[in-house]
Amino acid sequence: MQHTEMTSCLTMVLLMSWALGGAQNISWEVQRYDGWYNNLQHHSRGSVGSRLLRLLPANYADGVYQALQEPHVPNARQLSNAVARGPSGLPSQRNTTVLAVFFGFHVLSDILGTEKPGCPAEFLNIHIPEGDPVFDPAGTGDIVLPFQRIRWALETGQSPNSPREQTNEVTGWLDGSSIYGPSHSWSDALRNFSNGQLAAGPGGYVPRETDGKVPMWKALDPSTGQGGPHGIYDLGNAWGNENRFLQAISIAWFRYHNYLAAELANDHPSWSDEDIFQHARKRVIATFQSIVLYEWLPALLGTPVQTYTGYQQHLDPSLSPEFVAVARMFLATMVPPGVYKRDPSCHLRNTSSSSDPLPAVRLCNSYWSRESTEMQQEDVDDLLLGMSSQIAEQEDSIVVEDLQDYWYGPLKYSRTDYVASWLQRGRDLGLPTYNQARERFGLEPLQDWTNFAPHSQQKALEVAALYANNTARLELLPGGMLEGDSPLFSAIILDQFVRLRDGDRFWFENTRNGLFTEKEAEEIRNTTFRDVLAAVTYSQQAELQSNVFVWSEGDPCPQPQQLTAQLLANCTPMTVLDYFEGSGAGFGIIIIVLCCLPLVSLFVAWIIATLRKRDFKKLQKKKKASVRREVTGEAIHAMEWHGPKTDSSLVYIQLQADKVLKVLDGRGLVLRSVNLKAQQRVEVILSSNKGNKALLLKSPKEYDLVLLFSEEAERSSFLGKLQDFLKTSCLELHVSEMKEQSLLKRAVTQEQRKQILETFFRHLFAQMLDINKTDAGELNFESSQKAKESLTCELSRAEFAEALGLKANSMFVDSMFSLADKDGNGYISFREFLDILVVFMKGSSEEKSKLMFRMYDIDENGFLSKEEFLRMLRSFIEISNNCLSREQAEQVTESMFQASGFQDRHELTWEDFHYMLRDHDNELRLTQLCIKGVPEVFKQNVHNRVSFIKKEPRGTISDGEDPNQGMVAHCMDREGHELKKRPGRKANQYQLHLYTEAQRKKYQQNKVQQKIQEFKRFIENYRRHIVCVVLFSAITAGLFVERAYYYAFASPSTGIAQTTFVGIIISRGSAACISFLYSYILLTMCRNLITVLRETFLNCYIPFDAAVDFHRWIALAALIFSVLHTAGHIVNVYIFSVMPLSVLSCLFSSIFMNDGSQLPQKYYWWFFQTIPGMTGVLLLIILAVMYIFATHHFRRVSFQAFWITHHLYMLLYVLVIIHGSYALVQQPRFHIYFIIPALIYGADKLLSLSRKKVEISVVKAELLPSGVTHLRFQRPQDFDYKSGQWVRIACMALGTTEYHPFTLTSAPHEDTLSLHIRAVGPWTTRLRELYSPESLAVIGKLPKLYLDGPFGEGHQEWHKFEVSVLVGGGIGVTPFASILKDLVFKSSINSKLMCKKIYFIWVTRTQRQFEWLADIIREVEETDRNELVSVHIYITQLAEKFDLRTTMLYICERHFQKVLNKSLFTGLRSITHFGRPPFVPFFDSLQEVHPEVHKIGVFSCGPPGMTKSVEKACQQLNKKDQAYFAHHYENF
Repeated sequence: MQHTEMTSCLTMVLLMSWALGGAQNISWEVQRYDGWYNNLQHHSRGSVGSRLLRLLPANYADGVYQALQEPHVPNARQLSNAVARGPSGLPSQRNTTVLAVFFGFHVLSDILGTEKPGCPAEFLNIHIPEGDPVFDPAGTGDIVLPFQRIRWALETGQSPNSPREQTNEVTGWLDGSSIYGPSHSWSDALRNFSNGQLAAGPGGYVPRETDGKVPMWKALDPSTGQGGPHGIYDLGNAWGNENRFLQAISIAWFRYHNYLAAELANDHPSWSDEDIFQHARKRVIATFQSIVLYEWLPALLGTPVQTYTGYQQHLDPSLSPEFVAVARMFLATMVPPGVYKRDPSCHLRNTSSSSDPLPAVRLCNSYWSRESTEMQQEDVDDLLLGMSSQIAEQEDSIVVEDLQDYWYGPLKYSRTDYVASWLQRGRDLGLPTYNQARERFGLEPLQDWTNFAPHSQQKALEVAALYANNTARLELLPGGMLEGDSPLFSAIILDQFVRLRDGDRFWFENTRNGLFTEKEAEEIRNTTFRDVLAAVTYSQQAELQSNVFVWSEGDPCPQPQQLTAQLLANCTPMTVLDYFEGSGAGFGIIIIVLCCLPLVSLFVAWIIATLRKRDFKKLQKKKKASVRREVTGEAIHAMEWHGPKTDSSLVYIQLQADKVLKVLDGRGLVLRSVNLKAQQRVEVILSSNKGNKALLLKSPKEYDLVLLFSEEAERSSFLGKLQDFLKTSCLELHVSEMKEQSLLKRAVTQEQRKQILETFFRHLFAQMLDINKTDAGELNFESSQKAKESLTCELSRAEFAEALGLKANSMFVDSMFSLADKDGNGYISFREFLDILVVFMKGSSEEKSKLMFRMYDIDENGFLSKEEFLRMLRSFIEISNNCLSREQAEQVTESMFQASGFQDRHELTWEDFHYMLRDHDNELRLTQLCIKGVPEVFKQNVHNRVSFIKKEPRGTISDGEDPNQGMVAHCMDREGHELKKRPGRKANQYQLHLYTEAQRKKYQQNKVQQKIQEFKRFIENYRRHIVCVVLFSAITAGLFVERAYYYAFASPSTGIAQTTFVGIIISRGSAACISFLYSYILLTMCRNLITVLRETFLNCYIPFDAAVDFHRWIALAALIFSVLHTAGHIVNVYIFSVMPLSVLSCLFSSIFMNDGSQLPQKYYWWFFQTIPGMTGVLLLIILAVMYIFATHHFRRVSFQAFWITHHLYMLLYVLVIIHGSYALVQQPRFHIYFIIPALIYGADKLLSLSRKKVEISVVKAELLPSGVTHLRFQRPQDFDYKSGQWVRIACMALGTTEYHPFTLTSAPHEDTLSLHIRAVGPWTTRLRELYSPESLAVIGKLPKLYLDGPFGEGHQEWHKFEVSVLVGGGIGVTPFASILKDLVFKSSINSKLMCKKIYFIWVTRTQRQFEWLADIIREVEETDRNELVSVHIYITQLAEKFDLRTTMLYICERHFQKVLNKSLFTGLRSITHFGRPPFVPFFDSLQEVHPEVHKIGVFSCGPPGMTKSVEKACQQLNKKDQAYFAHHYENF
């Protein structure tokens, strides 16, 4: 054993010698600062962080860690009042001085460091009884003083076998840690490394003020509310500045070290700083040990300490929780309410006050005082001398109000109850009961409450009532306080100090440790605290009593009287801090700003979109071929007033020779024409006020013209020109004047004219259809004048044309208007319009044909010549914007004459004309005149007409029809019954086929069965999507639940869940979801990978074609969780902003250090001064920008902005990584989700980049009609693709690197690649301009392209169905161009195809819009020898399919088809239909034509409205138990 001990000692000596570096005159083992290795067998005993040693088993409610609380024990405040309440001013029975009391607190600070709250934060709050005079004077009963439990060993408190054990944060040895600090670094921070001195402030009498390097406790001054480092000195103990008296004693020891160091430096000038410091430290520690054990402790307890017998290695000197509580409570009973200040001459110094001088310093106003910033030597000396001669309070249970009512408070309360707090601390420590403690120290247990001291009898009875007269329940602290001479407290304190002495290897009397010789030890024993004070203050030894801890009669400087609270300044009352005070507005503004980020992004996007639209319009104007007319110099300019709520516009007025006044805009375009020749007298009204600038030109049968001139002279000039013009035209001018307000009120504006016309049409249809006039509406105007005008309303030619939806100068309008205008006045009256409307709406086919005959019998000779018939035909064709040549029109005319047997005639009678229309009697009978403003009640009576595929009864095509025509027109009424032909008419071979009932049985189902069938079909069609969405959603939800559960119940005890339960589970759960979503969203952007995988078996399980939709869905989910994450953190920030520092230091130990100030960081610190906060705000900005610019509208308006902003994803991921790597709440986890998707996406991106570097030469560039640019370019080597796939191209010649997606229109077997690009946006318009002949003439060569792709999508699967329907709308026909060519090619080489029939529906607004596709369809028709493709073309420009004009167009189309075997409008063999495709009847008829097919593929590409119509049709038919329609669509 001795050998082991000697080896350990030698090792320690060597280690310390190495650590001390420059020390050369140190021959002993230097004691460590942190207390380690004092005991060589139990190295951690007494060290920093060591556990307290229980003398008795823990007394917890659950036996583990839960403290006893009400009702098992009394209320702490009530118990405090019962035990400790009483008058102050009773002197100590042993004449113990106040210096001994505060010296005791200093001693405890040297060996005890249990003040810091534990982590996670746990509270044993003190409930204040209702009406408490100090803490609840208002009697609310809601006051709760917070009380936080102290630190404990985290490995304890898990089971009854290992109950909670608290830890000591300083060394448990009397080693001067209150002077030098509990660690080497702390000690170094206190030194100045010069002559072994501790660093001093100005003057050298006090330590330097703390600068944050030393973790000093900086609680707020409860009397002033001041905080911060001012007035806080760097001392060895963090709590050394708790009050000015404890601070003075700490300063005394600071001075004593420097005093000894100065003497050593003088005696040993060759010693290094380290030599001097360690010698001085060794002597100071020894002196401190001697004074504590042999001078202070006997004076305090009145009992001598037994003689030292030597070091006891096996004795455990660890501090006990019993001692921790007992020592502080014992000293608290002796604390006075104030302290005298005196000089060496025994003169008391008054303390400053706002009124009269006060005799002493009040204790309650001295906690953490910041007034000592300018403390001088005299201030410290006067306090030390004053305490040395002042008698402490009596050793009883009474505690002065400065502690019981005005001790510095915890958290946001400035005051609290010291006694109640330590009663709670005893429960926190799990102290044993009073009787258990007495038995432990050999004292008789309490049997009767009357056994207490006589002076405590009344208090004992009060306490007994609180404990229900059960002495077994009496706790240690209140029981010990009620004792007469405190035998239990004295025994506990004495036992602890003796064990500390005997178990300390570095005790100064231990001659075996090599620290001191016996002589030196004896010298130290003879050094008293009086010697120390004499050395460090300006007093002499004679001016101090021999034992400064006890005052005896005859000692110098007796106190004048025992201090009481009445003699001192009042204590500052308790205040409650509001940590969020003044922050509400700023916090709200930040939340509003965060919420407005999308709005700001939306505003920015709107500005960019507006600028892009403006630039695009300029580009369009630049490219327009039409030349605008210039405004002549004779035109008069003025502002036209449109109405009270409409802005005026600049117009130019021209007076034409044909008695017409024209109004033009700045570009010379005619806005309106006012016909003056129809007026007998032209009425002009002038304004007579406001500068005489307004002029009203009345137009009785139209809306009035109101002109505002800049000055009266211009109006007079215009009026003069008008007078001359009217005089030349023989027209009378009537001029009158009125005030401008009346003038404007009298004018009939364009808006009012619209109201008049609306009422006009309502009553027109009401009379024709016998509608109730109340449904039509009544005329209601402001004056009888306007009511009269509405009743006599007549339509002008322009208004009539607008009602028909046509141009005023069209031949059809001219013919119809001339026919209707019976009186030839240039207007159509109510009766004239009604006469012609009744014929079209209710007339027979004969009446309608007769009316049409009269329309085009221009010379009214009763015959319709070929020229007039040709005019009729061309007027109908003109409506469809078809450029049909005169020769083609004449050819159709001849064919129609010939078909009716009139080939030898040059003119027709009405009977002949009606006979010519014999095959279309049904269509003609149901023909109406489409007029805007028709009421809904009329539209409900209009028959619905559909087109569909018809299967012949014998499976053959009827005679006379093209075999490729599968689409025929048919008329059905609303109930679906066929319309019977008029009797007496002979049907010819071109009669339209009537729909027959299907041979296959139809299942009539109720609505419930239909819904079930619809649901089954939905599941069947989207089962892959549903599985993937459900699986992905389940993973996301699982991550959220797992993280939320973890932080709510299973996370390590940090206390964050208890602090912000809702905020943390929302923020952490959503953070996990965000990490997952933002990581795996990358996979949806791996275009190359998706293209490859969709050709594998995985495509049967994963819908790779829905990658874009899935990308949007994930992005939306990520956005939702991002908002949730932000909302959670907003809650967290608010809670953290009102949470005291003691709690925050537990939650974020790497950021916050609890320094006692309790002031949390403000809300803006969390947002803008932390890495997660700043990156979080930046992420929100980026997300707002990316999501706004990714919306459909802004993506179409400014693709470049979308392209640029969407590339912010790289910055987004960088910020996400930084955001999470700060580990504010948890360790980074984003990489767990991110690494694999990032590697896959990176590889996919590198593949795309490798292709993007290759320039592709353009072979051919052709500008096609309707703004379509056809580009044919080289096919790169090893470029394999399938029909329907798409590529991304970029053109550097445009000055941008952005890539745009376009579908290939070339077939896979072709040697080149081709694209058809419609100019709909800035980029495509500039591309078209770039490849225009003019630009190419300047450039000299075709600009090259960069190509990325090919990429796959759903239209590749057309060949997997026996029957496929391809629906293309607008530019959406491009994927089908490639598919059709590929299909015909494979069919021509007899390639094995699963697909047996293709129905191609081409929906276009006009047949000229995509004429380039007609060439492809024509090629398909010529090479399709197996009748594989059936093409159906719908022109949607004319909405009403069986309007008069549409009917005549259809008749012309049928005849043109018969003569030339091609369409009149497209030049194809397919019949052209008018109106929107009736998808439901069309798909329904496919079930009849192909009864053996159980699944039909429908592929649509075009505007969202069209694809939605197709989807609804498929859903409606899927309700039936027949063929299933699987729909795949793509919008643009």
